[in-house]
Amino acid sequence: MADKEKKMEIKKIEKGVKLILEGVGEDPERAGLKGTPKRVAHMFSEILGGVRENPAEHLQVIHEEKHDEMVLIKNIPLYSMCEHHLLPFAGVAHVAYIPKGGRIVGLSKIARVVDILSRRFQVQERLTKQIADLLNNHLKPLGVMVVIEAEHMCMSMRGAKKPKSLTVTSAVRGSFRTSSATRSEAMTLIRGGLISGKEL
Repeated sequence: MADKEKKMEIKKIEKGVKLILEGVGEDPERAGLKGTPKRVAHMFSEILGGVRENPAEHLQVIHEEKHDEMVLIKNIPLYSMCEHHLLPFAGVAHVAYIPKGGRIVGLSKIARVVDILSRRFQVQERLTKQIADLLNNHLKPLGVMVVIEAEHMCMSMRGAKKPKSLTVTSAVRGSFRTSSATRSEAMTLIRGGLISGKEL
């Protein structure tokens, strides 16, 4: 089934939320909760909408013969849902690639890819690899590097109960894997970088 053909079954979600409310000892019919199953169902339809989209459709290649240097978009906000506890995690993605043969993509399209892949039940490690592999397969660049930093509510609210702790994951492909100098350049730009030739 194509991604766009996948439909969220709102009524099933509503029924499930009602069962959860009953399961924790609440009354789903009390005033404050009466509309909650429907609200949650529509919220899931929005925040998990990436299930119905194919991120590859946004990676139309633009041929620009003159550019073969690193392209980095950093601090792309992301919000996702941990598939282990169904709690959110949020943070930023830093995405870098080095074009080959002038194959580049619109900057907003990379942010769109991050958004679509995030709006699914995810684990951060897989999300990081999915972004890197998608760019690597469609742009065929010299290299790709993706770094994600995120706070997980399943670690902040429960379990270890360590709020503000960050999980950092990375995925490197091509020249970012084989060249420590290229990796270091990207990390320098991510952590500080240059504005008007001056180090931050």
